[in-house]
Amino acid sequence: MIESVYIGLNHIPNNGVVTNFSLKEEAKIKIVLEKEIHPDFFTKETVQLSGNLDFEPSFIDNKTILLGITTKLKELTSYKINIVEGKNDKGGDVVTSYSGTFVTALDSTDKFPRISDEELLTKVQKAAFNFFWEFRPYQSSGLVHEGSDHANVIATIGGSGFAIAAIPVAIERGFISRTQGLERLQKIVSFLSSETTDRFHGAFPHWINGETGKVYPFSTKDNGADLVETAFLMEGLIITRQYFDSNNIQETELRNAITLLYNTVEWDWFRRDGQNVLYWHWSPNWGWDMNHKIGGWDECLIVYVLAAGSPTHSIDLPVYTQGWAKNGGIKNGNKYYDIPLPLGSAYGGPLFFSHYSFIGLNPKGLHDQYANYWEQNRNHALINRQYCITNPKKYLGYSADCWGLTAGNIPGGYTASSPTNDVGTIT
Repeated sequence: MIESVYIGLNHIPNNGVVTNFSLKEEAKIKIVLEKEIHPDFFTKETVQLSGNLDFEPSFIDNKTILLGITTKLKELTSYKINIVEGKNDKGGDVVTSYSGTFVTALDSTDKFPRISDEELLTKVQKAAFNFFWEFRPYQSSGLVHEGSDHANVIATIGGSGFAIAAIPVAIERGFISRTQGLERLQKIVSFLSSETTDRFHGAFPHWINGETGKVYPFSTKDNGADLVETAFLMEGLIITRQYFDSNNIQETELRNAITLLYNTVEWDWFRRDGQNVLYWHWSPNWGWDMNHKIGGWDECLIVYVLAAGSPTHSIDLPVYTQGWAKNGGIKNGNKYYDIPLPLGSAYGGPLFFSHYSFIGLNPKGLHDQYANYWEQNRNHALINRQYCITNPKKYLGYSADCWGLTAGNIPGGYTASSPTNDVGTIT
């Protein structure tokens, strides 16, 4: 009978798991038997280790077998120990089988030279910017691809807005020149302004053919206007309109073209016959069938801000208070990890709720009757971080230095990760 099995100093119960086994520990498996056996009764075939691990067996005494693992263990890897019930060819008799698992920890030794926080920030920003700048931008439009898993023709309108917003950052940090940024923007704005590029009451679709400008349906009935994606696009365009402020012909024309694009979005038309709420979708084939009201708290605050600020198609206050704020229904007011959350769902939802609108809006000093938006964003992040530190699902790698649950691609697809939808992926 097998009495107990250990990896290092860690006991692994039958059908149990030991996590976070340090690679600094000596990799030895200890098997303690209920009764003494003759050493000849034990062979290497008695124990099976996954991962092609090799080992050298030895006896401490006739009840304790030590397996010294001679293969180098990999970090963050699961290894299984199987001891099969039955007799071996020398007569050793395992009465009951055993199966246990140990998972190695992160190898925390330095792999690269250490750099300062400022250098790290620059490195991360440059990598993020290069995704937008270099990942197959369309030759005709300069718009960016939806992602590597989608058809080559698909450009993302909202994602292109984020890419556009990144251009001033890239210029300021020296990743590209002002001339390069201006040239890319001229191409994008020219394409968006073309009469052959699909718009619906001034709004763009979610997806568009990056070469022809024709709508690429996001779903069967989502083949027309997407007001939220349009807002993300306009957010980026307005940022660059303010940044390219020189009085030369090229930058003046760019600003004027962006202003025209913004002013021709019929924000108020998306009230759907004058209701005090904005609707997300409209299709030339299906009309309002998607029937999706834009109401908070989520990533869509920027839609109502841009609509309220429009000099040509503005909305009035009741559309904001009743449609977006739901007459105060966006309030939360609870504490999570002793951190107050002014708005939204439990634990704040995915972090992109505090990202997308605030690419263009500065939350510092921004407030209304419902919230101080700096407090909302800061506390949302702190709650998300504290959840990852607490790590109730015991995922490997979560810590104060590795946290952040939000929407993104995961193995097998896409999900909007949050403390209430935690599938083990740090975005």
